[in-house]
Amino acid sequence: MSKTNKKGGTLGEALRSTFTLVAMVVSLIIAWCVYKYVMGAPINFEGGNPEGTPLPGNYLAMVYKGGYIVPLLITVLLLVIIFSIERTITLTRARGKGRINVFVKNLQTLLDGDKIEDAIVACDKQKGSLANVMKAGLLRYRTLQKDAVLEKDQKILALQKEFEEATALELPMLSRNLVILSTIASISVLIGLLGTVLGMIRAFGALAQAGAPDALALATGISEALINTAFGISGSLLAIVLYNTFSTQIDSFTYKIDEAGFSLVQSFAASTK
Repeated sequence: MSKTNKKGGTLGEALRSTFTLVAMVVSLIIAWCVYKYVMGAPINFEGGNPEGTPLPGNYLAMVYKGGYIVPLLITVLLLVIIFSIERTITLTRARGKGRINVFVKNLQTLLDGDKIEDAIVACDKQKGSLANVMKAGLLRYRTLQKDAVLEKDQKILALQKEFEEATALELPMLSRNLVILSTIASISVLIGLLGTVLGMIRAFGALAQAGAPDALALATGISEALINTAFGISGSLLAIVLYNTFSTQIDSFTYKIDEAGFSLVQSFAASTK
């Protein structure tokens, strides 16, 4: 790999890490503002007092009463949305222009006809990760065809190695940030349960200080505490669905890359003496 490519890869990695950090910080700030100034707005409460009772049917105020765990849950939900959009954009770009199935069949036809230059042009038009991998393999294919020193088996191994290296450069981009969705799917429920436990502690603590059982106050406290659990389960459910959706798309895309690479190696093996 050239120094330019190394510098470009390092810069790209730094930018992606910065994006992740900025997304987390911005999400937390937005979540706090929504919690404090939207959900906690005085108009949502009786007597205009955020410390008082929510207006009947005002769900913003009810969520606000979930406590300071709520901004964390909103942050988690925002991160799911942000990284889902980021993954959608990345995978769309990775597919390139046009349908992948049509592109792969077109390449197979060109390879069967030994039209390597036309196949390279088709990769340039398609773009995307699959096209990048195939172009690298085709360029190596063309070089090996002219090589009179290496044996046939050595040429096939060299072509396979080139294809594997090109694939190894593209695949990390496809699965990047999926670990964030996977982590959110696990911790969102736990954060919600933490908020519920803290809310229950506050509710029973206030009931104990009152000195006399108050069924209404206890029911209200438990209801507010369970808001965190509901919020956490919602974030986790969304993260799991999106994670599995993206994983399935990546697996399908990887299969297409392997299929195209196999066709390339088979075509080279058949045309090489």
